[in-house]
This record gives sequence, structure tokens and C-alpha cells, in this order.
Amino acid sequence: MGAFLEKPMTAKHNEHGEGNGLRYGVGSMQGWRCEMEDAHYAKTGLGEGLDDWNYFAVFDGHAGHKVADHCAKNLLQSIVRTQEFSNNDITKGIHAGFLKLDESMRDIPELASGADKSGTTAVCAFISSQNIYVANCGDSRAILCRNCAPIFSTQDHKPILPGEKQRIQNAGGSVMIQRVNGSLAVSRALGDYDFKNAKELGQCEQLVSPEPEIFCQDRDPADEFLVLACDGVWDVMSNANLCQYVHSRMQISESLEDIANQVIDTCLHKGSRDNMSIIIIAFPGAPVPNEEAIKKDEKLEATLHKRIEQMIAEMGTNVEYAMILKRLSEEHIPDLPPGGGLEAKCSYVSKVFKELCPKLADTCEVGSY
Repeated sequence: MGAFLEKPMTAKHNEHGEGNGLRYGVGSMQGWRCEMEDAHYAKTGLGEGLDDWNYFAVFDGHAGHKVADHCAKNLLQSIVRTQEFSNNDITKGIHAGFLKLDESMRDIPELASGADKSGTTAVCAFISSQNIYVANCGDSRAILCRNCAPIFSTQDHKPILPGEKQRIQNAGGSVMIQRVNGSLAVSRALGDYDFKNAKELGQCEQLVSPEPEIFCQDRDPADEFLVLACDGVWDVMSNANLCQYVHSRMQISESLEDIANQVIDTCLHKGSRDNMSIIIIAFPGAPVPNEEAIKKDEKLEATLHKRIEQMIAEMGTNVEYAMILKRLSEEHIPDLPPGGGLEAKCSYVSKVFKELCPKLADTCEVGSY
């Protein structure tokens, strides 16, 4: 669970789609971890009488990917098939669907035998023409952005939160080094059945609870975008910074896939060591590309290109990519991407360095400096 590679795996998995007035883009990357344990699901127009409903979800697995993969494939149906959801009690339907899925997974042979001990966090959103329902279980997170700022965010379920710590202690456990029994870093998750064995306690009273926290927001014309992402993103970017960064990129590019990839790369350069997955859902009120923002970004890249050329000339035979980055970080460079900073342009800096110093191209790969 804590093993890392010598160099990160930076290949991306991408998806995109649109429907019901929404557009979405997905980006995911293994990064420094030895395995990819994240999963996701995105669908506009759910059919079967739910044509105007849309569903998006991110799952951050741990101790393996089996539970995360299973939840990505089955959580939606587990929710929409509940009697509560059919009766248009969406909140109760989501709640029942989470618990039903967590109970049913106990019958999967590898999980029942204990051969597979994996679990997963989950953050999902149901979006209708009128409402946004968000459910969170664990420390993946959702944020809703209006006017370039977060107006709503889920709360990460960490063992040190007073309510979570109390439940853990009531179940006979403890919180050590901010982990459940010194082991698990989240206090709510699907799977993780080694932490759910107290037969005298209810399903939501165990050391680790599968109970989602559910929120409902009315849609507003000012809604710009909703972001669902795992903690590999939130470990290095605040809610406000991510909103600012995505907002600024939407003024330059229409491709939500490209923006998702830029978020992931920026987080990698900011020091994230985890798997990373993100879904960006754009509402009709989202920013659109404009000439002023595009020209400002082009001017920034021209400035960076010129400074890199100057630094390489100054360093002569002692040129080092790491020193280029260090010197750039110490300078005042106008119009760096809001919320992203220089790290948001590291991919561009690397590209320029490779063009100007092709023999040193290997030295500017992440993990080499």
C-alpha cells in the first residue's frame, strides 16, 4: 500500500462526454505508486426513466484494486434499484445503495476468504436538471465552483475527526498516528472487512463505516463546474487553488480531458506521490476560451522560453535542469496560472529544455532531479 516506483508512471487514461447540457472530462494516472488502485465511472443520461439524470464517481482503492473496480461497476445500479430512489427519495436511495453494495460484496469469494483485503473510498454525484446530490465516503472529495471559488465541499472522513474517533473507540478500536488502529488512514470506506467484524454492532457502527455523507444543492445558473477527485490531488492543492486553476484553464482550452491532465501533472510537480483521478463536470455557466486569456498564456510561455534560453547560455557546460527550475522558482514571473503556479508550467519548461538540450532530455523527467 505504501510502495513507490523509482520513477512515476505518467501515462494518462482519459474519457470525455456530454449530455443534458453537461460536459465532462476524466483524467487518471498511476503516478509513483506500484499499482493503479483508482477507478471511476461517468455517465450522462441514465435511461430507464432517468434520461435527465447524470452520474459521476471516483473511487480511491487501497490494499488492492478489486473493491474499487467492483464499486465503479456496481454502485450506480445498487443505488437506482433501491425502492427509496424509485420513490424519488434520492438521499435515502443513495444511502441505502451504499450500504447494500457494501453488504453484498462480502459474498465475493476473494473478499469472503480474506485473500483480498482491499477497500475503497467513494465520492459520487447525481445531477438532475434541478439538483446536485453528492455522496462521500472516505477522503476523496467533491467541490462545486461558482465565480472562480468553491461554494461547497465534502468533508474528508479522517479518524481524527471527533465523531469518527468516537465511533472507532466505541467499536473497541483506537486512533494511532492518525489511523484506525494505526493502520487505515480513512475512517469510512467500502470493503475493508477486517475492520467490520463486530457482530454485535450495526453496519455503520464498525471501526470503518460504509455510510456515505450526502448533500443536496440546488442548481444555479452561476454554477461553473463540479470536481470529483481522489486525495492524490487534494494532498497538494487546496479547494480554492483547484477552482482558480481549472477556471483559468477553461478560459484557454475547451478540452476537459486536457484540463484534467494538466491538473494531474501540476499535482505531480507539486509533490503528490499517490494515484490520481479527477472528473471535471462543466455546467452551462462554465468559462469558455477567450482571446485575452489565450494571448496571456502564450506571452507567459514566450517569457519562460526566453528565460530558459538565457539560463542555459549562462550555465554553459554546467547546465542542469534542476537548477533551471530552482532559478525560475526564485524569480517573479508574471501571469503564472492562478492556483497552479510554476508547477503548472513544469511540463512546458521540460519540453523547452529537451528541445534546447536534447542530450540532457532524460534529466528532466520527474524523479531524475
